[in-house]
Amino acid sequence: MDGTGKNKAGYAKIRFCGDQAWRDGLRFFWVDTCCIDKSNSVELQEAINLMFRWYRNAAKCYTYLVDVSIPSPDVDDKSIWEPAFRASRWFTRGWTLQELIAPTSVEFFSREKIRLGDRKSLEKIIHSVTGIPLEALRGGLLSDFSVHDRMSWIEKRNTEREEDMAYSLFGIFDVQLPLLYGEGKEKALKRLREKTGEHDGCLADLRVTDPRHDKKRIETAKGGLLKDSYRWVLSNAQFQQWHNGEDNRLLWIKGDPGKGKTMLLCGIIDELKISAPSCLLSFFFCQATDSRINNATAVLRGLIYLLVSQQPALISHVRQQYDLAGRSTFEGTNAWVILWEILAAILQDPALRTTYLIIDALDECLTDLTRLLSLVAQMSCISSRVKWIVSSRNWPEIEEQLAMAAQNARLSLELNAESVATAVGIYIDYKVLYLSHLKQYDRKTENAVRDYLSCNANGTFLWVALACQALADPKVRKRHTLAKLRTFPPGLDSLYAQMMEQIGQSEDADLCKQILAITTIIRRPISLRELTALVEMPDGISDDVESMEDIVKGCGSFLTLREQIVYFVHQSAKDFLLGKAAPQASQEAFNWIFPLGLEDANHFIFSRSLSAMSTVLRRDMYGLEEPGFPIDEVQTPTSDPLSTVRYSCVFWVDHLRDSISDNNT
Repeated sequence: MDGTGKNKAGYAKIRFCGDQAWRDGLRFFWVDTCCIDKSNSVELQEAINLMFRWYRNAAKCYTYLVDVSIPSPDVDDKSIWEPAFRASRWFTRGWTLQELIAPTSVEFFSREKIRLGDRKSLEKIIHSVTGIPLEALRGGLLSDFSVHDRMSWIEKRNTEREEDMAYSLFGIFDVQLPLLYGEGKEKALKRLREKTGEHDGCLADLRVTDPRHDKKRIETAKGGLLKDSYRWVLSNAQFQQWHNGEDNRLLWIKGDPGKGKTMLLCGIIDELKISAPSCLLSFFFCQATDSRINNATAVLRGLIYLLVSQQPALISHVRQQYDLAGRSTFEGTNAWVILWEILAAILQDPALRTTYLIIDALDECLTDLTRLLSLVAQMSCISSRVKWIVSSRNWPEIEEQLAMAAQNARLSLELNAESVATAVGIYIDYKVLYLSHLKQYDRKTENAVRDYLSCNANGTFLWVALACQALADPKVRKRHTLAKLRTFPPGLDSLYAQMMEQIGQSEDADLCKQILAITTIIRRPISLRELTALVEMPDGISDDVESMEDIVKGCGSFLTLREQIVYFVHQSAKDFLLGKAAPQASQEAFNWIFPLGLEDANHFIFSRSLSAMSTVLRRDMYGLEEPGFPIDEVQTPTSDPLSTVRYSCVFWVDHLRDSISDNNT
């Protein structure tokens, strides 16, 4: 030590950092280049692999730009220093990329220690200089950006050692690799690409659905998410107790069908994204009518998929099992046990960030629900950093299982009827405004529609949606609106019964009956093209997609079409047709649709499937010529010859099995 350190440029940076941290009320600060012993290969290896995480967890990151100067602290004109800011060497260095992206807060200071702004206030300039998308600068999930895009962020930067062009990206891709200085830039980048490629293959096999896409689909199908219709829950005592307290890590939101549970959870997800952007947020929407997402194994795959997508380093827990057995890890006999172990390991990982796990519609998990409930009850207690929300109908068996969780809270929509009614009122205002514009209602008609809906909704969003859907029908003229309105009975089941009565009186009653029977027992939502192969059309009636679409629209409001796919409007509608609802009308609907029972209906689908496949299928349908053609290189023809029989090819045997009753075995 010769006492000359204070005269070096780096000393001013260290003093500034310490002084600024003190002014911001921080107890500690660190400067990366001063806190790493680069002569120690083990320490250097650990530091480079953990650097991104250190920045991510920092309260603040200070960027001291020695090549940006302001003549006076009183100068408030950005144009004076902006050119120098744009040209700063800081934006050309490889290692500063993670300093820019990882932290929650990045503040920029001039050589005179004058604050220029932060990443948020300067984001447009930074985006212009670096080409990094605004969403990434705002803390968006880096895994949402392709490997190519993230690689491009380093292209205009440089490092003293060429391998560091790859090593400085370890945190951006959330991977850990050994440092091999001397291997060269290209080999280092190749290793990085191979590592990310391995992860991508594992994720692709894990993925049964992307819950983020399911959320968008659900919101679109329900006409969009209205903030004012869900914000009441944010100030609810039970929600606040769960969100802010340490003792309640599990919140069960329960309510009758059509009360808006799913959209409520969609709103909570959006609010958590805003209020806790650095936290992990994983969710899953169960759907009884889709065999891909109505089982407990699919729920775990979906939750793990989103967790790993947001914090890629967690994939190490998946790879421990996946590297041994590949895709069968997630689909074999032992899949549930393996996925349980993987999720438990992830939730107990010391590096796991604060995490929220949300499962919607537990009552629509048809396979292994008891197992899933047991998992939720147990895992909600294993980590203070993990909180759960689940929703379902008021089922005693669900209540009994969740009661086993040591720390839980319950939010009943029936006990919060006033808040729900207010939210439904907001929804009614929105729908009536839409109808008024669509049908050109006068003020008297608009008020009459609003009053009738408000008096008969009984706090049920779905009833309002179905009533408004009927009023929006082009066949309902404006002058007939009030008469049509008065035909809507209060209560979902009463409305379903009326819809069945109208279908039975229509000219297409037999075809609608056939379509309702098919859609009620199929294993997943079906496309119109697939439906044409299963419906037996009378002579003289075309079986093209257009005709099928018209008939589906004639099935009351039980079914809905989205992008040529047929869905049930709600699980309660399917339950009504299966005779599971309370009123006698539900059993009558079942008897009309399935006069010979479910076995006969399944045999009909099985027979139609065989007939369609025997007509369509042939050798080498896509003209691949060779059996060993790589599956990922297969291109679906524009006019896909399999479009009508995809469902039949996969599920014919399931319908054969379900057509065999116990009496026939």
